[in-house]
Amino acid sequence: MALSRRTVLLSLALSLAVVLPVSAASFLVRLDPDKDGTVDMAEAKAAAGKLFDLLDRDKDGTLDARELRGRMSKSEFAAANPDNDGTLDKAEYLAVVETRFRAANPDNDGTIDAREFATPAGKKLLKLLK
Repeated sequence: MALSRRTVLLSLALSLAVVLPVSAASFLVRLDPDKDGTVDMAEAKAAAGKLFDLLDRDKDGTLDARELRGRMSKSEFAAANPDNDGTLDKAEYLAVVETRFRAANPDNDGTIDAREFATPAGKKLLKLLK
């Protein structure tokens, strides 16, 4: 059975969609429930809280370096873990989100837009939200 060119191209496009990283602009749509084109601190923390719950596979209320899957470097993890217990609870994780949010918001308008998400600081924030 011969596959049509359209079928092959569609399959290739779907495969690439799974492999390629999500752009800041397209990820913004998923983080922006009020559809105003920006993400505010509450929206960022809500997304981070949901992700925390998904990453916490053992349901112990904390994330270890393995569960974080590369979202933080070892030094970032150590800085975010003031009690040095080797895990981050949700409050510690959300504190990192706040810090990264502020760094990604140089105009201090309280929101992150697609342009700001595309900056190095914005990309670091996205690592904690996706």
